[in-house]
Amino acid sequence: MNKGWSRRVFLGAMLAGGAYALLPRIAGSVVPGQARVPGWLLRDVLLVDGTGAPGRRTDVLVRGDRIEHIGRVPDARARGLRVVEGGGRVLAPGFIDLHTHGNPLRSAFTPFLAMGVTTVVLGQDGGSPSLENAGREPGSLPAWMDAVNAASPDINVATLSGHGALRRRAGIGDGTREPSDVELERLQAVLEADLRAGAYGLSTGLEYVPGRYAGKRELASLGPVVARFGGVAMSHMRSEDASDVRASIRELVEASGPARAHISHLKMVYGRDESEAVALLEFIDSLRRPGQPLTADAYPYEASYTGVAILFPEWALPPNDYAAVGAARRDELRDYLQRRMEQRGGPEALLFGTGPHAGSTLAQVAAAKGVPFADALLEIGPGGGQAAHFVMDKALQDRLLLDPRVAVASDGSPGGSHPRGAGTFARWIEDFAVREPRVTLEEAVRKASSFPASILGLSDRGVVRPGAKADLVLFDPSRVRAHADYVNPTAMAEGFDLVLVNGQPALEDGEPAARAGRLLRRGRDGQVPSGA
Repeated sequence: MNKGWSRRVFLGAMLAGGAYALLPRIAGSVVPGQARVPGWLLRDVLLVDGTGAPGRRTDVLVRGDRIEHIGRVPDARARGLRVVEGGGRVLAPGFIDLHTHGNPLRSAFTPFLAMGVTTVVLGQDGGSPSLENAGREPGSLPAWMDAVNAASPDINVATLSGHGALRRRAGIGDGTREPSDVELERLQAVLEADLRAGAYGLSTGLEYVPGRYAGKRELASLGPVVARFGGVAMSHMRSEDASDVRASIRELVEASGPARAHISHLKMVYGRDESEAVALLEFIDSLRRPGQPLTADAYPYEASYTGVAILFPEWALPPNDYAAVGAARRDELRDYLQRRMEQRGGPEALLFGTGPHAGSTLAQVAAAKGVPFADALLEIGPGGGQAAHFVMDKALQDRLLLDPRVAVASDGSPGGSHPRGAGTFARWIEDFAVREPRVTLEEAVRKASSFPASILGLSDRGVVRPGAKADLVLFDPSRVRAHADYVNPTAMAEGFDLVLVNGQPALEDGEPAARAGRLLRRGRDGQVPSGA
């Protein structure tokens, strides 16, 4: 935000008779006891309301944490409020990131706020956030939710219940492939407790331990529980390889049963061109039916980001002992890794993001060690850190992302080593709606706001209308820039001049302000539960 705009904000507030003073900032928070902003008049904005409807010039009045009025507002009605002169800039709903990692009890989500995100969804890929020594069962999600609720996060937080975490809380061993009836009953009971506490659904991570060991019977036992609470079943599927992705999507739909199914970070690893994307989208459409909308999300990058364990065969992963496997089956494992990496583009297509080799490709690591890349990978092992995997075709991925039933989501985290955690939504606006427009701005906003809200089951966020929560972003699309890249993955986006979370300024002048986020609970925050 430039200084001229800041001066206009201040003068507008003074002329309206407001007594607003600039909020002092200490470590990203409002000083204890500091009065919160009572309301806002966002004057002369181009309202892009999240529904996909054409933008229109108007005023928007916010009082407390809700939008009170849309339409021209006289100065007299703005007394006591903070006035922002929009000058035709876009006012849109805060973006909703359906797939996020991190923990607001440990780190701020400033990079997300900086790209217009006001709500994040955690509990992904079969994992659930939890507290140590929570006083409930180990890994209790409800206890973590209570702690976030009391902590005043800087962003709105929703969560799913992770299947892998559920398994462990139910006492099912990681390597168990056929849980007993009693174990499945415990699994269902823990999931139900999470949903009653306000989780928005279930996540699975079927390419990871322990989700990869779960069979159809186990997964299908959870769908009815999710459906009874009106939740959504999101999945990092069994495989995202071009040859297997259809079977993985079909498995997700069948396992979800009566629950709404959602594909996390839709992609085709080893896919070749846009025509493959079109065929995959047609296949997904063939699985839709009344009551099963089958939605998805995707991000605008060609590299995925996950642990190097994804490269290793199941028999080399926990609960198996890797050292013992290496000693007994070294040649077999080496040959497997050689073929696997060649299939995935070779050692240059793997860039380490964490661990001792962060910032280097597998090819560079192997060269430094003076050994073939398969031997280097053997030494590194499945616990060797996270990495960016350049395994996707840009034209294919862009076509998937453009589909109207695919939401924009980052799969990122604060401080992560993939640029998607700081750049996804800015890059979506910059590259797809402005620089080389492939969607209208209205559609770009819809896919980042009201559409993900509908997937999650939120009715009072993701849209700008009277009565809705005042999660809002003010920006000039021509100034939006995603600065994060693979060299500097945490560089924050710019161009979002003002970000309101629940009617409070969460980000101003590129700096965090009020910690106004909330823990959102299914059935209690803009959603009527269908069960329970």
